[in-house]
Amino acid sequence: MKTCGIICEYNPFHNGHQYQIEQARKKTNADVMIAIMSSHFMQRGEPAFIDKWKRAEAAVKNGIDVVIELPYIYATQAAHQFAQGGVDLLKLADVDYISFGSECGNIENLSEIADTPVNLNHIKEIMDTGVSFPKAYSLLTSQMEPNDILAVCYLKAIKDTKIKPVLIQRNTGYFDETIQPLASAYAIRNACMQKKDIEITTPMKEELLHSSYVTMDMFYPYIRTYLMMTPSSKLSEYFLISEGIENHLKKNAEKCATYQEFIQACVNYRYTASKIRRCLVQIMMQITKEDVKNLPKLDTLRILAFNNKGREWLHSKRKEEVHIASKFAEIPKSYRDIEFQATQLYTSVLPEEERKRLLDLEIKGAHYIR
Repeated sequence: MKTCGIICEYNPFHNGHQYQIEQARKKTNADVMIAIMSSHFMQRGEPAFIDKWKRAEAAVKNGIDVVIELPYIYATQAAHQFAQGGVDLLKLADVDYISFGSECGNIENLSEIADTPVNLNHIKEIMDTGVSFPKAYSLLTSQMEPNDILAVCYLKAIKDTKIKPVLIQRNTGYFDETIQPLASAYAIRNACMQKKDIEITTPMKEELLHSSYVTMDMFYPYIRTYLMMTPSSKLSEYFLISEGIENHLKKNAEKCATYQEFIQACVNYRYTASKIRRCLVQIMMQITKEDVKNLPKLDTLRILAFNNKGREWLHSKRKEEVHIASKFAEIPKSYRDIEFQATQLYTSVLPEEERKRLLDLEIKGAHYIR
């Protein structure tokens, strides 16, 4: 069976995602569409707006055949680690194609950038002048939009593999707030928070209308208290915490009463908002550098949802002795422990009934979607 993979967050799933799936299937003539999807925390250091089970179900109902979970530790890192984790899973799945969105829509230009050797010393020199890492990187390549940056990371990650890239032109900006049929996930989340009508934007309208949203603001009392009460020496042990950022976070936690005020105070020439948020998530999770260092090689596909065609594909992969975890207990223990911990954190701000429901789903098997 010919297969095409998409690395995604679906936060939430919307018409643009459905369009990408349709175009990717059409361009590749794929028999099976596979999504590698972030679970309860996102690449920009934010909780998923709506839980992973609802997002996975929406994906399968709208063109995806199998949803595979991108482990927390890859889902909450910068673009190149996020992309590498996703591609590693696509390699395990032995896909033929990877499809991704792009603002520029020019695969030749993106491939040229991906082939450009980046001298980390040059990046450091640029950063020493007061420029952030993303800006420094763009100065060594070109000024890029968020999906183009990810596209370059995907192209780098699939080098020396059989996976062929399939680019889909993105028609709306990542941070475009316009509510229209191909509205961005950012626009839809904002509209939901403001109780605006989102009917024309997403097949997840009903789920979004009847779900509890999760945002970083909800965690700020915990974040603030933990930062103020924890010694810098302890904070420095956590994953992604380096170069004294722990002192910067502690100082601003003491003086900032709200999450938005805290983020604004923390962002400077050295640290982007995404960097700050990713650090906060690792601190909340209390994941240490040593924990990450000791993780075994990623060798298992955890299945969140699938349909009939997906079941057929999974059966063929098992015959090829690919490690597939349809049950929670089949996930390697170190990864399993982190995923359960992430779900505990994610659900801690939800009503008790919803918290119990999601914790129960976490330890059950993958969802078969008819």
